Amino acid sequence: MKAQRVSATGEHEFEPVRGLPDRLPPGEQMLWQGTPDGRRLALQAFHLRKLAIYFGVMIAWRFIDVLASSGSGLQAAASLLWPVPLAAAGLGLLALLAWLSARTTVYTLTNKRVVMRLGIVLTVTFNLPLSRLDAAALRQRRDGGGDITLRLLPPQRIAYLNLWPHARPWALSRPEPMLRALPDAQAVAHLLADALSATLAQPGAAGTAPDGLPATAALRPMRMGRPAVA
Repeated sequence: MKAQRVSATGEHEFEPVRGLPDRLPPGEQMLWQGTPDGRRLALQAFHLRKLAIYFGVMIAWRFIDVLASSGSGLQAAASLLWPVPLAAAGLGLLALLAWLSARTTVYTLTNKRVVMRLGIVLTVTFNLPLSRLDAAALRQRRDGGGDITLRLLPPQRIAYLNLWPHARPWALSRPEPMLRALPDAQAVAHLLADALSATLAQPGAAGTAPDGLPATAALRPMRMGRPAVA
């Protein structure tokens, strides 16, 4: 069973339950629901700080170059009349995209699956059953937030472009969904680890997914930073 695109509607107000395409069936319980932090998403996924530094260096270089060649501070300042607004517009657009992405994204964890509702213009919802997860990893960041990466059992696959920016960076050949910029990432990681363990402990699971493929019951590191929380 592949990770499934189950909804493609653009009107969130028609959702029977926020972030979900349908009401939870009997026996399924919501454990946690949240959204990315817009500021963290802008800095981490859209690299706003790095781009601001880049533009700042380029603008400073232009000012110094014109000042050295002309000897006129007025001319040097005048040479920035178009680069500065252009850089500001670009950074502002990226910040807006990050804010919209955070505002329209909802991550949901239940005792049976992870649901990702994504999309600014076209909303797409992905169902990721816990029994179809091969591994999960937590990246704890210095600001207290973090990201949780989910690795799907093969041959399940979601296109990288369908997930971005909610995908592990540069995992192009085997895209991995990511719950990004979570302010309470460690707490969510513990909930996910417990849910995975409970899923594998169910009768008939025997440490494997229903199709016989192995699945892990705890969060583990995936070469993406600090050790994961088990």
